Amino acid sequence: MSTLRVTAERLTVLDHPNADALELAQVGLYRAVVAKGAYRSGEYAVYIPEQAVLPAGLIEELGLTGRLAGGEANRVKAVRLRGELSQGLVCRPRALDGVDLADAAGRGTDFAERLGITKWRPPIPTAMSGEVETAPDLLPWVDIENLQRFPGVFEPGEPVVLTEKVHGSCCLLTFHAADGRVQVSSKGIGAQHLALREDGRNLYWRAVRAHGVAEVAAELAARLGAGRVGVFGEVFGAGVQDLDYGSSARTELPGYAVFDVSAVIDGQLRWLPAAELVGDRLPVVPELWRGPFDPAVVLEHASGRETLSGRSLHLREGVVVRPVTERHSPLLGGRAIAKAVSPAYLTRKGGTEYE
Repeated sequence: MSTLRVTAERLTVLDHPNADALELAQVGLYRAVVAKGAYRSGEYAVYIPEQAVLPAGLIEELGLTGRLAGGEANRVKAVRLRGELSQGLVCRPRALDGVDLADAAGRGTDFAERLGITKWRPPIPTAMSGEVETAPDLLPWVDIENLQRFPGVFEPGEPVVLTEKVHGSCCLLTFHAADGRVQVSSKGIGAQHLALREDGRNLYWRAVRAHGVAEVAAELAARLGAGRVGVFGEVFGAGVQDLDYGSSARTELPGYAVFDVSAVIDGQLRWLPAAELVGDRLPVVPELWRGPFDPAVVLEHASGRETLSGRSLHLREGVVVRPVTERHSPLLGGRAIAKAVSPAYLTRKGGTEYE
């Protein structure tokens, strides 16, 4: 999931092709359906992204009672309105009356706390949970921001590579070269600096054991002279998420595919190309395309059928975009990496989003 930030944004207002009373307010590459005449291009408004959970008062103020997602009808989710994809909400809450939204946009002010907006966290199924222990030196995964919110992450024409975004659950493994320790966690648990105690019933430990991930990490540490190595993979299959890629994690070995590798070498954390380093020993996520960066090409590849199973069994979740040469992004304040998600995936029925 992306980080939750509720910010003021400069709008570009476009015609809705299928509705006279509606328009499209564009923020970055996102578009949200709004009432016709509510906003003009160049004006500023607050953008509330998907996965935001709104307080009851704000829901009532915006006229959205009973119209949002989730059991309590309080979660922002992508929807199609008169045939157009609407991602997030554009509004001017009364709580921000008197606030200079143009100035707030320039400062990057986050209004989430002031508006009582929180980030939705999916429940953790039993197979993905377990006893935990503190893990301050675990190599954590990071939230990947959406390219549509931050289209300036990559330079036009910059060489990039697109890999398939697999709809599973993120498995973190850290190997410690000094003492041979292996720590395993999930994205959500790892973000709390916790690791899962070894348990053969746990989904992540089952995947790590089945695919020999710890052994590969140990070999990689020796080859690179690294103090710690992180292997980040997606665990998938029936019983993990609603898209199963033809694998059953309940009755078979869990499906597993590496999407990233990191290593601490001479005290510095480095991100390394997974396919080049472990592709001969571990399954890796499919590469879909590489070439000069073009947002239109990225969004085109985000949709379609999945390739992980080799059988195009169901829709594709999306793609992850990386520069061919790993670098820092001043815009994100971290790695230059982003994702683009398929509209069909966002609006599918009965979807699950376990971390």
